[in-house]
Amino acid sequence: MLKRRIIPCLDIKDGRTVKGVNFINLIDAGDPVELAKVYAKQGADELVFLDITATIENRKALGALVERIAAEINIPFTVGGGIDTVYDVSILIKAGADKVTVNSSVVRRPGLISEIARQFGNQCIVVAIDTKLVDHEWIVVVDGGRTITELKTIDWARSIEDLGAGEILLTSMNNDGTKTGFSIDITREVSRNVNIPVIASGGAGSMEHFRDVFFNTSCSAALAASIFHFGEIDIRELKKYLKHNGIAIR
Repeated sequence: MLKRRIIPCLDIKDGRTVKGVNFINLIDAGDPVELAKVYAKQGADELVFLDITATIENRKALGALVERIAAEINIPFTVGGGIDTVYDVSILIKAGADKVTVNSSVVRRPGLISEIARQFGNQCIVVAIDTKLVDHEWIVVVDGGRTITELKTIDWARSIEDLGAGEILLTSMNNDGTKTGFSIDITREVSRNVNIPVIASGGAGSMEHFRDVFFNTSCSAALAASIFHFGEIDIRELKKYLKHNGIAIR
């Protein structure tokens, strides 16, 4: 049986970890490198670092921060924010990132997925899908949740797999930061419709929420932010809980 992964996510703004609700009302959550060290020690399987305003501020993801992170932790980590060329990816990989995640740039130019996959391999590219329920339909949103596209989430998920993505990071904007649980329905549907790993994101507020998303969908990992940043859930205790509930976990 495939073992599920637990992934803390660190949203970065102005060099600090931040967290909000529904992508807004951001508050400071600490130094990203120090948090990363704590999560690695607690047994996190991977980390994700997202420069959340890089796209709308027309900046590149934080290469210098990536070097600091790589020097301090020994678990895989993914970096995203403002990536729109293969060259951008090369800088981050050279700095120490294991994978990159792209979102808005590939919605606007899907061919970038294939370009990155050819250069660095499918395993290197994670395509993030931010999705929002609009008129009873899950729709892709970009620019940090600010722009609603015409793309249906399931169709886009299939397309990015065909283009060479190695993994999908699926975030429900409706659930993000609410601590009401992951969006089971869209996570289940995306997982059913692709053959690449899907990371569930948005809404984790308790250990039970992780149990539920693993029981009720075939996602390969679950990602959370504030519950880890503010010490509400310890990753070691979460893994014990999940194993006790019969979930194969790394």
